[in-house]
Amino acid sequence: MSDSFRAKPQEQWSTAESGGNGYQGPFAPNASASYEHVDADGREVGKALLFGLLGGIVSAAGYLIYRRLPEEQKERINQQVRTLVQQRINELRQNFNI
Repeated sequence: MSDSFRAKPQEQWSTAESGGNGYQGPFAPNASASYEHVDADGREVGKALLFGLLGGIVSAAGYLIYRRLPEEQKERINQQVRTLVQQRINELRQNFNI
């Protein structure tokens, strides 16, 4: 690239050594410390993604099964869920004296 097309002269460009853009790369004072926990954090993120994906698959399968149920079974399930939620709300109200 010729000098006539450069926005700035080459000696003014910021590099990793100069830290002109805030990035110091491997020359940063704490460069070795910044990568100590990458493996542990990466595994935790991987586990979270795996469990999220499995939860999504299980809930989608449950929804597909629920959709195919006859209306009377759907109503029974809805009634059971409403009863369970009401019981839990009553328990919370009693525990917190609301």
